[in-house]
Amino acid sequence: MDLRSFFKIDFLNSFVIFAIAVFSILIILYSTKFMKGMARLRGYYLWVIITGLAAMATASADNLIVLLVFWGFLGLSLYILIGMGGDKASPAAKKAFIIVGGSDALMILGIGLVYTLSGTFNISEIRLELNNYLGITAFICFAVAALAKAGLMPFHSWIPDCAEVAPIPVTAFLPASLDKLLGIYLLARLTLNLFVTTTAINIIIMLMGAFTIIAAVMMALVQHDMKRLLGYHAVSQVGYMVLGIGTGNPIGIAGGMFHMLNNVIYKSCLFLTSGNVEYRMKTTELDKLGGLAKLMPITYISCLIASLSISGIPPFNGFASKWMIYQGVITQFSAASLAMRVTGVVCLLIAMFGSALTLASFMKLIHATYLGQQKNNQSVREVSWTMWLPCVILAVFCVLFGVFAMQLPLRFLILPILGGVDFMGTWYSGLATGLILIALGFGWLLIRIIGSKQKVREDSMFAGGEFITTEENRVSGTEFYNTVKDYGLLPQIYKEAGAGDFDIYEQGKKLLFGASVKLRHLHNGVLPTYMVWCLLGAIILFLWCVR
Repeated sequence: MDLRSFFKIDFLNSFVIFAIAVFSILIILYSTKFMKGMARLRGYYLWVIITGLAAMATASADNLIVLLVFWGFLGLSLYILIGMGGDKASPAAKKAFIIVGGSDALMILGIGLVYTLSGTFNISEIRLELNNYLGITAFICFAVAALAKAGLMPFHSWIPDCAEVAPIPVTAFLPASLDKLLGIYLLARLTLNLFVTTTAINIIIMLMGAFTIIAAVMMALVQHDMKRLLGYHAVSQVGYMVLGIGTGNPIGIAGGMFHMLNNVIYKSCLFLTSGNVEYRMKTTELDKLGGLAKLMPITYISCLIASLSISGIPPFNGFASKWMIYQGVITQFSAASLAMRVTGVVCLLIAMFGSALTLASFMKLIHATYLGQQKNNQSVREVSWTMWLPCVILAVFCVLFGVFAMQLPLRFLILPILGGVDFMGTWYSGLATGLILIALGFGWLLIRIIGSKQKVREDSMFAGGEFITTEENRVSGTEFYNTVKDYGLLPQIYKEAGAGDFDIYEQGKKLLFGASVKLRHLHNGVLPTYMVWCLLGAIILFLWCVR
């Protein structure tokens, strides 16, 4: 049996495989210090390596059965690695396993339908038109599996829960890296190879992406735990990727794939820097942090660069990929369908507003963690090099993939996937970077000149004429945007979100348990009752067969 018939390397999956390898190495390096002393440490490293290899096999699979086997195995490894956070992580591990595993069951149905329509399991030989119910159903089954793995709403709730309780290296490795790569990779493979999407399908995908962008970032704004805040941003960024792929045009799809890669870079960096803070401060509650910029400068600079990147600030990589996605959406303004033109306008406004809110929430995180007042006068120092080096490497990639976006990632990794990618405008990243550096240098020089001529008086902080000397008067970054909860319908929405009313897992659990309570009454131990149900079942089967 020739293994080459089951696996295939092309431009689409080659850079995904390379990214998986790089992030696996960085996570292992980071874990050598962060996970030191943890129980089952050998098992942890073994599962990280196996998970990385399984992810590579998944991305390179050219057979639907092989894809299903490795895809399902990754659900098991996700459950095991999250569970290594201890008893508090067990509910989050079960939740992730049920949501992702449940979507895997739909993938099985999708594979069966695809085989029925095409007569083959080889991905490279399949190209189905979505012009019948079976084809549409197959696409939906595959799309749900891909979007649940990536964390698009409403299949997202396992990611913030995992981010809050799982070990930081696990969160950076799976929800922030591998799951995003594989989920969006599969969605791109569906739209580029397996199926020929329609305008209606593209509109639905774009709207789902836009909704995820704004809904998740609104949840991130009011979070008080750093890891949970980052978890919601991991969900929000998926919306940009899905939005780009949903446009169905080369520039939008290329932007979505580029943003997938960029997101893995800066999101992993953000999670790892939060791990550095947790390692030193023993907490990620924003109200208990502050003043770490001078104490942990390498972590601070890395986090700042990644925060600017995720917010879409030039010249970092997040801006470059979002700029391409915006171009893909703007291209829809001239579409033949009125519905697509309206969808393009709405999605563009939401995406740009989502970037502004992303910047706002990271202003909150940077202030509360690094620039605000210290919670306590603790003697805190920078973490070991094995923990800050991966952060620095990822931060450097944020800069390189932004300043040299066209020369490096787009030229060698992204654009070869698609043909005919036309840019609507020209972004001179090198020139823009130079002008930004000149402006910063001029500002620094101006401050030095003015500052040297003025005497600065140092005194205790005070507010309203009263010295701030007690913990109660400490200004906390968690107060940023708390007033958002008081506007219009938002108080009720936040209340319902906190109660799990928008959580597909919690609602599914209520529905299942509610149905089981009803069915429990039928099991009364009375034999004639059971005989009646058996007779009714036999009659229904007979009538079905006769028909």
